[in-house]
Amino acid sequence: MVGGHVDYDQIAPSYDQRYGALEYKGIAATLLSLARAGPAERILEVGCGTGHWLPQLRAMAPHVYGLDSSLRMLEQGDQELRHHLVCGEAGQLPFLQAVFDLIVCVNAFHHFPEKRAFISRAAQTLRPEGILAIIGMDPHTGQDRWSLYHYFEGTREADLARYPSAEAIQSWLLEEGFVQVTSGTAEHIVHTMTGAAVLQSPFLQKDGTSQLALLTEEAYAAGLERIKADLHQAEKAGQTLEFVVDISLALVTGRAA
Repeated sequence: MVGGHVDYDQIAPSYDQRYGALEYKGIAATLLSLARAGPAERILEVGCGTGHWLPQLRAMAPHVYGLDSSLRMLEQGDQELRHHLVCGEAGQLPFLQAVFDLIVCVNAFHHFPEKRAFISRAAQTLRPEGILAIIGMDPHTGQDRWSLYHYFEGTREADLARYPSAEAIQSWLLEEGFVQVTSGTAEHIVHTMTGAAVLQSPFLQKDGTSQLALLTEEAYAAGLERIKADLHQAEKAGQTLEFVVDISLALVTGRAA
């Protein structure tokens, strides 16, 4: 069974382990391209978590800020950026109007309870010609392959409910007055783990992804048992079990009028 929300205060200490497993070069390149498209002097990342992307953004702009609803996630961030971090809700951005050149949201939009309110506030907070960029999964395309969906019941269905499609996000941006609204791909994650090593992957730990963090302990344990059973069967047959991740992260952008 899938629960209601992820407690990021609880998983904050181990959250950054995921960045050691994958490089996310596509996202890094996308952020660089967005910053150069301005040029951007003031950048805000909404849903910044532990602030992983903020040092890279800081190298592109003199004034970089991060906002997240989890205080403990923010406490894990770079000490030098601490005074540029704000604890708050995405749907109620606590900033003046027309102050940012670029607002980015990386793998966080699906967590916002007030998605449309965030887009509306972003439109107000951006300067004219400023850019809003939303990066995240789009399970509605049906093109992604992820073994996690196979082994942990209810995770794909939960993602279809949590993640709006790129097409829907584009429509929302247009309805809020954004122009030059486009969509594309920010990152294509292709990763295969083989054999029992999959059990040690940070992405297979209970707090390794929001998909697993939402599961009850019983549902999570049941998924692990399915993996172990398949590992055992593969070993008996002299085969190697592969755990496949083949996911594209969509990029939706729009310019403030």
